Amino acid sequence: MTALATAAGTHSGGHGGSMMAVGDPGEASQVNRTIEVIMKESDAGEMLFEPKEITVEKGETIRFVVVNRGELEHEFVLDNHDGVMEHKALMERMPEMEHDDPNSVRLDPGMDGEVIWKFANAGPFEFACLIPGHYDSGMKGMLTVTGH
Repeated sequence: MTALATAAGTHSGGHGGSMMAVGDPGEASQVNRTIEVIMKESDAGEMLFEPKEITVEKGETIRFVVVNRGELEHEFVLDNHDGVMEHKALMERMPEMEHDDPNSVRLDPGMDGEVIWKFANAGPFEFACLIPGHYDSGMKGMLTVTGH
């Protein structure tokens, strides 16, 4: 059974209408391409994303189809390194925090969802699972935005 979770809205203290360094929520009608991202655990206990590295062009709107093939709940969060670390610290203090930011999706095992994102700035960014312990167990990836 597949259910679709779509990222939208904000939690208290969220990003509101201000653009993040990594860009803005994208419009489905503007998607340039789709990238599938798998979240899972390895037999050795490592938590990981496949692929671990993604490259997009500045100005592109990407539909990330995020699939949780693991045994645990995971999330996919896009941000710059400082934003990821700030969110990680919040999650460690409040592990049950529910959030519904447009740059993230949290999925139960066997579920899939999507994040549609427009990349406004070139540079190095990250995607990560910030459920306590998951980032430290390897659940992070590099997102490079190339462009002028």
